[in-house]
Amino acid sequence: MSTVSQTLWLRTLFLIGLSLLFTHELDAMTHSEWRVLPLTSWLEPEMGRLVFVVLHVPLFALVLGWLTSQLPQRVLQGQFWVSVFLVVHAGLHLAFSGQAHYTFEGMLSNTLIFGAAVFGAGYLAGNYWMGRA
Repeated sequence: MSTVSQTLWLRTLFLIGLSLLFTHELDAMTHSEWRVLPLTSWLEPEMGRLVFVVLHVPLFALVLGWLTSQLPQRVLQGQFWVSVFLVVHAGLHLAFSGQAHYTFEGMLSNTLIFGAAVFGAGYLAGNYWMGRA
């Protein structure tokens, strides 16, 4: 990441949230998450898996590029929007949890998903609080 003027605790909240999301994506492979997502659930399982994995390459490249920009304001915008996504992502998991193919039920899966949301919300709240101080 570029040199962005940001307190260590705020940066740490963000990085832990992002790390939980990235680790969730590893866990998602073991739960065949492509069978739950509207974009891939209608595909044959092997094709869904392929599309799910391949689409993560440009997605991760865009996110990492955004977060490592040489423009400090871009990095802060990226951290904000990724943190918003962490919270929305948990909501999507709640919405999809009633589907037959949804298997994210263990402590590890739920800690990764909802832990990311907690850290994302913590980052957003901390960012708001720091802006008000």
